[in-house]
Amino acid sequence: MTTSTAASTGAGVRFENVGVTYPNGYVGLRDVNLDIAPGEMAAVVGLSGAGKSTLIRTINGLVPITSGEITVGDARLRGLRGRQLRALRSDVGMVFQSFNLAKRTTVLNNVLMGRLYHTSAWRALLGAWAKDDVELAMQALERVEIVPKAYSSAAELSGGQQQRVAIARTLAQRPKVILADEPVASLDPPTSHVVMRDLQRINAELGITVVVNLHFLDLARRYGSRLIGLRSGEIVFDGIGADADEGVFESIYGRSLTADDVLDAPTVQL
Repeated sequence: MTTSTAASTGAGVRFENVGVTYPNGYVGLRDVNLDIAPGEMAAVVGLSGAGKSTLIRTINGLVPITSGEITVGDARLRGLRGRQLRALRSDVGMVFQSFNLAKRTTVLNNVLMGRLYHTSAWRALLGAWAKDDVELAMQALERVEIVPKAYSSAAELSGGQQQRVAIARTLAQRPKVILADEPVASLDPPTSHVVMRDLQRINAELGITVVVNLHFLDLARRYGSRLIGLRSGEIVFDGIGADADEGVFESIYGRSLTADDVLDAPTVQL
């Protein structure tokens, strides 16, 4: 089998003075300015409540912005509705912490859900997928090295395998951007590295832009070509992870590092 799941060149993402205020008055983002280049892999870090999930979910319109503008490729998000918003979301894949798989059906059927925007409603309802869609789904499973599980029920898989299926489903969209919202939060350390290597390899080999939220700083430094630190909805660091010293981490977290902030190391020294 070939691995011709290559998408078109990844799309850039631009935030211009973006703010998000929720209906209850809570401020999720404050005047965010950010340029993520096409094909870049950016890791967003910060404490819970810092705005990581808000930031990543504005990119596909799951969280509407209240000020400023976001541009994905050539599409400006503000004001997109209906078909235009669905078209944008077909180019922006999303990997969730909770996997979001249909547990009672097969792995292959779950991955084929990534083709919904590109296929007719009757094919999806009847499960009469086009041969090209099935081939694309199998190639996506090969990309995350889980083809042998294609005809297994998703319920039979481990957590790490389920997350890899979720990544394959996103790949089947042929996206220009992949958003990953805490994709390893519920996984053990070895499995976390497997999933992060999958995302890193997809970024490097296919040129898809990847934006991933992480709590663990060592994972962000290891797998992200760029590290973006958020605190109280504001960007407090934007640069190469290797340049982020103890002082930078204190500016992001508001305190010194603890063992809870890293995945692997027995100490907090990075």
